[in-house]
Amino acid sequence: MAEELSQEDIDALLAGGGDAFGGLGEDLGQMLGSAQSMSLPDFGGDEGGSSEPCTLETLFDVDLDVKIELGRTHMPVESILGLHEGAVVQLDKDAGAPVDILVNGRLVAQGEVLVLNDYFCVRVTEILSDKDRSILKR
Repeated sequence: MAEELSQEDIDALLAGGGDAFGGLGEDLGQMLGSAQSMSLPDFGGDEGGSSEPCTLETLFDVDLDVKIELGRTHMPVESILGLHEGAVVQLDKDAGAPVDILVNGRLVAQGEVLVLNDYFCVRVTEILSDKDRSILKR
């Protein structure tokens, strides 16, 4: 386990007096001295230059690409060209299996397909955690 530095050691390093650390303080001082500052544009306000803070309502008009994936299959081009009206394509999931809900191409949830008033719908049954997403990621 590495030794912890005392406040005096840290101050000495930052001041460039790092003789006790084999000249590391001088190198650190040079790096800090040559660091360039950077400023970011103001993303907070509208075009009129308002300084109002961003709120959740700012995101309400953001469009996202949401896809519901029933399943997948691999087919040679010859088979795809042979598809016609009424053709059946077998998918890699069983009937009744959860469908994947992807937002901007990222798997975020799973759900079940329903029919409501003659429309297909998807009921979200599970919001996936980062761990679940990494397991289910293809």
